[in-house]
Amino acid sequence: MLYALICEDKPDSEALRKSTRDDHLAFIQSHDVRFAGPMLADDETTMIGSIIVLAADSRAQVDEFAAGDPYQLAGLFQNVTIRPFRQVIPG
Repeated sequence: MLYALICEDKPDSEALRKSTRDDHLAFIQSHDVRFAGPMLADDETTMIGSIIVLAADSRAQVDEFAAGDPYQLAGLFQNVTIRPFRQVIPG
């Protein structure tokens, strides 16, 4: 099953995001992430969160992934929403 994680950063936390980015990227590359990237502010430059689509066998695995993300451990995220996701395009 695919799961979408919508992770919203705490306000004014871009410096924390940048300082933790290498650890975060190494972490997500060790999992079955189908696609991921930063959400941007309206200025189309400032990173304000992340979207990750992860393949996992259970919601419990996704919860474990979310809890172990270096961004989460560093206190970057204000809110994380996790939802099952069905990819339609591309099929």
